[in-house]
Amino acid sequence: MTIAAATFPGQGAQVVGMGKDVCERFAVAADTFAQADQALGFELSRLCFDGPAERLNATDVQQPAIFVTSVALYRAAVDAGRIRPDQFAACAGLSLGEYTALHVAGALPFPDALRLVYRRGALMQQACERSPGGMVSLLGMDEAAVLALCERVAEHGRVGPANFNCPGQIVISGDVRACEAAAALAEQFEGKAIALKVAGAFHSELMRPAAEALREELARADIRTPRVRVVSNVDAEYHGGPEAIRESLYRQVFNPVRWQACVQRLIADGVETFWEIGPGRVLSGLLRKIDRGRRAINVGGATELDAAG
Repeated sequence: MTIAAATFPGQGAQVVGMGKDVCERFAVAADTFAQADQALGFELSRLCFDGPAERLNATDVQQPAIFVTSVALYRAAVDAGRIRPDQFAACAGLSLGEYTALHVAGALPFPDALRLVYRRGALMQQACERSPGGMVSLLGMDEAAVLALCERVAEHGRVGPANFNCPGQIVISGDVRACEAAAALAEQFEGKAIALKVAGAFHSELMRPAAEALREELARADIRTPRVRVVSNVDAEYHGGPEAIRESLYRQVFNPVRWQACVQRLIADGVETFWEIGPGRVLSGLLRKIDRGRRAINVGGATELDAAG
C-alpha cells in the first residue's frame, strides 16, 4: 500500500469563495463553518464565501479562515469516502497549517485549535502594527548565500531566514530597511529578490511579543499526544507530548519554518503521496521542486474532492 501524508496550507492561500462549493454539497462542511461562526462571534463563513478580499486578507481573519476551510474540506473528504482518517502515516502543515495538522492528528480539539489560530492571527497583526517589517523571497540562493546576504545588511536592522520552502526559494523577514537593502543586493549574491505583500515580518524576532502572549493561550489549550505523527516546522522532527507541542508552537512564531526539511523527513520515512487539503496549490508546487518523483493530490474544493483518490 502506498504511504501517504496529509499536508495543510498556511497564510497566503486564502481566496474569496473558498469553502463555498463544498459547503453547498456537504452538510459536515457547512456545520464546520457554522461552529466557527458561533465560536468566533462573527460570520467567518461570509468573509470566506463573499469577501471582501481586503478583510479576508487581514492576518487576524485569514488565519482562522484558512484553518476552518481546510478542516471543512478534510471532513467532507472523509464523509464522501475519498479518504480515511487512518490512511495517513503522518501529517504536516506550513506555518498556520501546522495547527490544522495537529487537529486532524487528534492533538488539538476543534474549539481549542480555532481559538489558538484566531488569537495567533490577532497577536501577529498587533505585532505587525507595533513593529513594521517586511518579507522578501530570495530565488536561486542556498542557505549559506542567504545568511551571508543577511549579515551584509545587518547595519540596516534585524533580518534573517523565515521560510526554507524548497531548493532555491528562501524567504527572509525583518525590519523594513534591512529587507529593502537585502532585495537591492540580491543580484550580487547571484539571486533574485521578490518583495512579498504581507502585513509584517512573520517568523522573525519582530514576532516575539506575539509569541509570548500566545504562550499563555497555549498553556490553557487542551493539547494531547497526536494519534498520527506530525512534523514540527521548527526542526522537522515529529511532535512529542503536549508540553513539547506547546513549546514548538511558541517557537514557531519567531523561528524559521523549515518546510523543505519537513517534506524531506516524510520522504525519508517512505511517504510517496502527499495530499494537500485546503485552499490553493502552494504545497504541491513546492513538492515538485523538492522531489518530482512524489505524487501530489489536491483537495481545495468540491470539484477536486470528486477527482481525489
